[in-house]
Amino acid sequence: MKKIYSILTILTACMLMLSGCQQVEDLTPSISRYGINSLNASFYGDESSENNFTSEIDYENNVITLVFPYNYPRTSTNVLTMEALKNVRVVANLDDNVTITPSLLYMDLTKENFITITDQTKKKTDYKVIAEIRKSEEAKITDFSLNVLGISGIIDEQNKTISLISIEPIGEVLAEASLSHGATVSPDPRNTALNYDQEVTLTVTAQNGVNKSVYTIRKDVPNKVERGIRNGSAKILWTKKLQSDLGITTLHNTTSLAVTKDYVVLNTRNEPGMLLDRKTGTKAGTMPNMGAIQGGLTNFFATADDGDNILISNLAPNAGTYKVWRFKGVNASPELYIDWSASGSTAIGRKLSVKGSLDGDAIITAALMGAAKSFARWQVKDGVLLSQTPEIIAINGIEGAWNNNADVVSTDPANLTADYFVSYYAAPRKFAWVDGKTNTIKAQGPEISGNWIQNAADYTVFNGNPYAVNMSINSFTWGSDDKVYLHDANAVTTFTEPIWTTPIGTYGGKDNGGTNTNGTGDAILKVSSDGYYMYLYFMFTNGCVVCVQYDCIDM
Repeated sequence: MKKIYSILTILTACMLMLSGCQQVEDLTPSISRYGINSLNASFYGDESSENNFTSEIDYENNVITLVFPYNYPRTSTNVLTMEALKNVRVVANLDDNVTITPSLLYMDLTKENFITITDQTKKKTDYKVIAEIRKSEEAKITDFSLNVLGISGIIDEQNKTISLISIEPIGEVLAEASLSHGATVSPDPRNTALNYDQEVTLTVTAQNGVNKSVYTIRKDVPNKVERGIRNGSAKILWTKKLQSDLGITTLHNTTSLAVTKDYVVLNTRNEPGMLLDRKTGTKAGTMPNMGAIQGGLTNFFATADDGDNILISNLAPNAGTYKVWRFKGVNASPELYIDWSASGSTAIGRKLSVKGSLDGDAIITAALMGAAKSFARWQVKDGVLLSQTPEIIAINGIEGAWNNNADVVSTDPANLTADYFVSYYAAPRKFAWVDGKTNTIKAQGPEISGNWIQNAADYTVFNGNPYAVNMSINSFTWGSDDKVYLHDANAVTTFTEPIWTTPIGTYGGKDNGGTNTNGTGDAILKVSSDGYYMYLYFMFTNGCVVCVQYDCIDM
């Protein structure tokens, strides 16, 4: 046994000796590269993301060219001169175990500079460093639309084609186009009306006058994706600040949106409804014939059906019994449409929704304020309002009182027992999909903090798929919210999480015109007449009104 232990001890000692005699690992790579991979430059004190200039390295002739744009900032008209390159921060990207002399910090790029690269084998290579101010070589059309007709071009950059989605004739119109910075286009569709019922070719020339791209524009009726929205198609079409862009200086009075075929109507109470071009957001005047209903509590809330009818309600009982006026278009005069004389002390009028058309079938809904979690519902059949007195519906499954904050929208203009959606500021603080037969919640969106107020909802069907929208609003001087949630309402399983949201702290009152003390806003879904686009319009009181475009184009 002692012999065995002795043998084991000797073997262990030998192994330790062998391991201790191993050679130091050679860190020199088996394949030697150039040593320097890039040289980047920047201006001292500029914290912008575009303050980073790359280089081109000619390894054969040992020349490194730092490339600067002709305009800086890149999208400005400021011309960058060599005089601005006297003191530029320079950083090198080197391979492992490679050194550079002299040490880099700042360079005067108005003259030639020389550096020496010493690689892993101690081989030295000298490089000349120079600067070049270069005009952009990019020649792209980055956006194209016929706003006068509400047509947005679909750009296929790889094949250099732009598709204009239109079933109707287009004719000769001016276009809106965005190009690569400094580029020009010929003919210029922004200045020359072109006939888009025929193929049109546009030549884009880069700022450098050398690089060119030729785009073919054609009217097209493309295939649709199998169902619903095309993934990734969401696009902010326009946004307007209520105060600085639209001149609405009175805070807290802009309560609602009514979207017709051509206009977005901003109801600002006590003033005629402001008209915005639905496609561009440009101010287009006001509703001219509001007459006697104009007043702070009279034209309190507005909405629109699918047939260009606008409904405006008062606030009851503050302004008396509940009344709703109908406008047959933005230029029409008001007609008293609903006069619920028995409403008495019922608190109603802060929200109003209509699904369908008053000229055919429609369901009109208005949340009752307070703790009862109920709403009033009127039915229109074949263009006839069936009763001035609404049916009162109570919802099961909402735990708290929603008080002054709730909105209800139906899903089927011809079916009283169809499902509906309700957005409310009450526990369980979740956007709700309600069974129209039992009036019991069947699905819910995510829980929203009690700090934020929910009180807007809408619904539509686009490319065979139903969608619902709600929003949460910050009414405080602190914190950040003001968010819009688009939900896929195809099934209860797809409804639980939104498929698209706005960035918080961007469009709300606190971040723009002033704290939205009442926590009000509105959201509307509309589908284009050709069925290829869905638009989400939303507005935060004291903040912004925004248009988001989605499409179902198979591309």
